Amino acid sequence: MGSKDWIGYAKLVESAQREMDRAQRGIVREALKHVAKGGMMGNHHFYITFDTRDPGVVLSDVMKDRYPELITIVLQNQFWNLKVEDDAFEVGLKFNKVPEMLRVPFGAIRQFADPSQQFGLQFSAPPGAEAPAPARERPPAPERPASEPPKPEPSATTSDDAPGKDEPDQPPSSGPTIVSLDKFRKK
Repeated sequence: MGSKDWIGYAKLVESAQREMDRAQRGIVREALKHVAKGGMMGNHHFYITFDTRDPGVVLSDVMKDRYPELITIVLQNQFWNLKVEDDAFEVGLKFNKVPEMLRVPFGAIRQFADPSQQFGLQFSAPPGAEAPAPARERPPAPERPASEPPKPEPSATTSDDAPGKDEPDQPPSSGPTIVSLDKFRKK
């Protein structure tokens, strides 16, 4: 049996983790500010996964019903009115060709990735946040040719909602969306 921890290492680690999350969310905020000011440059594009249950998230009831826990959005070609504040960002996107304005607090973000730079961050849920329910079993995804680029799964991919493009028929997922950065690494 160990001795009593008079220093309180567990609380120090928890505090350090909160500070690290805060600093990393600052990276996301600055990246979004850069895009809001000058547009998306080069091959940069962002995958942002956030918790739709966060009380500060503004998303239509239809979308919250379709994505009751997590959703991944893609900021690449077709988005508008990106506004970045200290605690949240707003952006216009299309979901199934229907325009919608979102507001996402930085605290609701669970993952951020810029595959063009092989850069990604993962965040834990804040203390007291409801843990997501286990993902339902889904059939395996159909195999794709090796030359076809990987696609994020499952999410509301919004950057490809250009007129005339067919949209994939993917059932919505009620489970968490995990984007492995290995999918986006150049081989």
